Amino acid sequence: MSRFPRIAPAFALALALALVSTQLQATVRLDQATVPDLQRMLTSGELSSVDLVSFYLRRIEKIDRMGPELNSVIELNPDAIAIARALDAERAKSGARSPLHGIPVLIKDNIDTADGMQTTAGSLALLGSKPERDAFVVERLRAAGAIILGKTNLSEWANFRSTKSVSGWSGRGGQTRNPYVLDRNSSGSSSGSAVAVASGIAPIAVGTETDGSIVSPASVCGIVGLKPTVGLVSRSGIVPIAHSQDTAGPMARTVADVALLLGALAGGDPRDAETKNSGEHIPPDYTKFLDANALEGARIGVVRSKSFGLGPKVEPILESSIAAMKAKGATIVEVEIEKLETIGESEFEVLLYEFKADLEAYLAARPGAKLKTIDDLIAFNKANAEKELPYFGQEIFEMAAKKGPLTDKEYLDALAKNHEVTRTKGIDAVIESHKLDALVAIANGPSWPIDLVNGDAYTGGASSPAAVAGYPSITVPAGQVLGLPVGLLFFGKAWSEPKLIGLAYAFEQTTKAWSEPKFLKKLQ
Repeated sequence: MSRFPRIAPAFALALALALVSTQLQATVRLDQATVPDLQRMLTSGELSSVDLVSFYLRRIEKIDRMGPELNSVIELNPDAIAIARALDAERAKSGARSPLHGIPVLIKDNIDTADGMQTTAGSLALLGSKPERDAFVVERLRAAGAIILGKTNLSEWANFRSTKSVSGWSGRGGQTRNPYVLDRNSSGSSSGSAVAVASGIAPIAVGTETDGSIVSPASVCGIVGLKPTVGLVSRSGIVPIAHSQDTAGPMARTVADVALLLGALAGGDPRDAETKNSGEHIPPDYTKFLDANALEGARIGVVRSKSFGLGPKVEPILESSIAAMKAKGATIVEVEIEKLETIGESEFEVLLYEFKADLEAYLAARPGAKLKTIDDLIAFNKANAEKELPYFGQEIFEMAAKKGPLTDKEYLDALAKNHEVTRTKGIDAVIESHKLDALVAIANGPSWPIDLVNGDAYTGGASSPAAVAGYPSITVPAGQVLGLPVGLLFFGKAWSEPKLIGLAYAFEQTTKAWSEPKFLKKLQ
């Protein structure tokens, strides 16, 4: 039996509206439409927001819950049709609020909403306790006129519970599957957000990242994902891992849609002190940096660190990406970030300390949450082991529970080392010494088989330098290995989103490497 209830009769008429006219289907496939495509149809009257929401609800029923059973959506917004109807009326009366007016968006289930949906980080432990208010990023989306269509599944607790976890699995949501090959992993922790966008269940989605949780699933699911500079997008109302690295960010099929969504998410928030000075770094419109000629004259540093753990299968994709950038006028410089291999332990130490402090602060402020500490969560999982611990344990929870306050020398030394290696002697030093515009690397190895017995067989990735530094990165489809997508990661100094968006867009327009998922049952 499906874990989701069938759509209520009240939705039946709305779902019927999903049978869009032959003329409209001939104009654009809605499952592949960009936000500007959809906005043009909404403006012209070819399509209403009710039509659009209904189309995606029907598609969720058809391929997410049935058919391939992608399992990317953990919960639907029961008010989505009513919100769409109100936004249609507002458009007719006074026009659109923003380029996102009437556009459905899915958000990860660790982002608070004060509505008819739950916020659980995929854990049964948080069911039933409701946030008092929306996360700041949700407030921003609603103000822009976007429609929160529902919430996406994720690696439970943003993949910070076990050292032998299966990405894309949560106790509440089950296992999310890769739309390219269904027995392959969707990576994580923003698994559902990536899969939903890749499979046309929604045009755009919001994920969160501490290290790789946006760019890794985006890469293995063949979409674009941007991890912003820490402090550009507020974290208030988001279930945390670590304040020195956490951020929400946009996920979409195109760089242009990512730029649009980033503009809606970015902004200063009194509830997140890290965003205090973000205003001076936020342009009025990120889409102004979508320059198909941005690679001309650019200096790009290629990073081939052994610490990324990438196998030889992705080398041809990197070489073809380099050739494409050279053909568009970029100068390629081979560079190295020294001592990257030394930060694994220090990063994990920082995350353990900050996870305990940050998560317990979040739980303390959440109304109705009976579980207030990591020890409480550990006990809950043990008491509900059949549902929460059937495939892997909670070793990371247990390690974090033993950590002391953020004044401990062990924590402070690890944080200082992280920033020295990745910032002052890392990304900043390499970019300045070689006069570079950005750095690139293969974002991730191709997806691995879902293995509930042994856990993830991770195939390597380049997210850590930017993630540990708190700097931005963006992945763009670059090629495939046996039909499994692989992305190219552009990353740079703090607040360099405008430049990275321009370069990523130029690369995207040059290579056009995206291909439609085929929902294969297994690798051919």
